[in-house]
Amino acid sequence: MILAGLQKNSFIDFPGKISCVLFTTGCNFICPYCHNADLARGEYPARFELTDIIAFLKSRRGLLEGVAITGGEPTLEKGIVDLCRAVKALGYPVKLDTNGSRPGVLRQLITQHLVDFIAMDIKAPLKDYHPFSRDPNIHERLTTSIRTIMESAPAYEFRTTCAAPFVNETTVESIAKTIEGADCYVLQPFNRRAVCLDPEFNQRRDPTLLPELMQRLKSLAEPFVRRCMIR
Repeated sequence: MILAGLQKNSFIDFPGKISCVLFTTGCNFICPYCHNADLARGEYPARFELTDIIAFLKSRRGLLEGVAITGGEPTLEKGIVDLCRAVKALGYPVKLDTNGSRPGVLRQLITQHLVDFIAMDIKAPLKDYHPFSRDPNIHERLTTSIRTIMESAPAYEFRTTCAAPFVNETTVESIAKTIEGADCYVLQPFNRRAVCLDPEFNQRRDPTLLPELMQRLKSLAEPFVRRCMIR
């Protein structure tokens, strides 16, 4: 198994923990504003053997409090179960970032107690995923993932990247209703400095939503979830 990146320290990727971040490569979504474009295309900005990662994690015992696995889309990685099992065997909690497109993998990781925190991105109302996925059955897959996470994950959050024209008051309220009762819903401002998967997206009028609108979106989502925050 080859990983595509390693960030040795992070204070923000695993809520409440000092973590490192492991990057897998490849994604089955085509989000125009994706800021990990090289990973989404399946490229390898760096190459790390699993043995290298294990050696690094052993050397950081007592310094790191958890391991975050992101991508790309980690659930596409054939070795994701083995990776999580190896990290857990070292005593580290595991956080997984996912787009929710492979509910069967999520269920396997949860039932085998190989993840401690799942962060699922929700791009838009589930019926409006055509800018992000070509899968005609994506609505059903995402619905299953949301249900699985809410019912079974040890800890979790749902997240939406707030980039115009995809996100507005109507879309956020619809998403919040879809995950009604969820523990946590995070609204993330778009990173204007990122080089996006769709080069034309960088040339458009700034898709960043103003702080006033972000607060408005938060207020619309709050009645439907236990906690809503802007990160």
